[in-house]
Amino acid sequence: MNTSELRWQAVQTRDSSLDNVFVYAVKTTGIYCQPSCSSRLPKVTNVEFFDTPAEAELAGYRRCKRCWVRLQNINAVVQKMIALLEQAESEPSLEVLAAAVQLSPWHLQKVFKAAVGVSPKQYAKTFRATRLRNELKSHDSVTRALYEAGFNSSSRIYEAQNAQLGMNPKQYKAGGLGETIFYTHLETLLGSILIAATERGLVAVRFGMVAETLLELQTEFPNAMLEQNSELLAIQSQAILEHILGQQQTLDLPTDVKTTVFQSRVWNALKSIPYGQTRSYSEIAVEIGQPSAVRAVARACATNPVALVVPCHRVIGSNGALSGYRWGIERKKRLLEQERAFAAD
Repeated sequence: MNTSELRWQAVQTRDSSLDNVFVYAVKTTGIYCQPSCSSRLPKVTNVEFFDTPAEAELAGYRRCKRCWVRLQNINAVVQKMIALLEQAESEPSLEVLAAAVQLSPWHLQKVFKAAVGVSPKQYAKTFRATRLRNELKSHDSVTRALYEAGFNSSSRIYEAQNAQLGMNPKQYKAGGLGETIFYTHLETLLGSILIAATERGLVAVRFGMVAETLLELQTEFPNAMLEQNSELLAIQSQAILEHILGQQQTLDLPTDVKTTVFQSRVWNALKSIPYGQTRSYSEIAVEIGQPSAVRAVARACATNPVALVVPCHRVIGSNGALSGYRWGIERKKRLLEQERAFAAD
């Protein structure tokens, strides 16, 4: 199937997981809708597809009131669940959350994951891990920080949160002491790239001069042991190189990156942008359910430490301007031009 056929199939099945990924417009009514819209299905010959609502509106279509109200209601439900998860002293069950917003547990899980990118349980774990990192920075005692962050035993944090923190709490507080980070440099058509990873995943993918990017890595992890090892990073290096050359359009590599809940939501949204396409900062803000957080979305893009893996280069200004890019506007321009060309082949 081509893209249009796949999108029509999503409209026919009212696939809510693709809401905000594209919209469809009906020529006979002049209205555009989300894929999951419950309105009567039009004839396929009367349908046009657009990547964004903005493109549909530029073509002369107006948004569906039914879709708009439903999305507003979903956003309200998601925001209520987020507040419950962040305010709870202990992680609430799916059943408790469902009762609070008057949805079935199954429907709640589906709605939340579609809007945020992770399940309520994953969101709660990430949020508490973020809170723990902040407490670790402000307390001399790891135990005190643990309880301030809402964990009632040390075993809970070491078992449930280790994956979220990347390294254990004492290592994190000590600036990565005892952690080994392997790194290598890869020469590409877009310049030199530093690739660095722990045994758990990538901690950095950065464009720039060899000495400059290595100094940045040393500054970020002052107490970690840095070891140059191109053999251990051969798989990651090959995947990134093939991605730049358009031979591997999906770059799904494990990461070991410290992140806030908000950053995680933004980065998940960035990963969902199809190869060869772009989204505006405001569209990403709407997608994560916080339409007023455009500046915060821009900051989350600017602090992304793993170029290409989290494709922040695919986010542009609402007016089409390339806007900022941590590794240079010219490189961003070349990346987008290459992706469009490879996607069209």
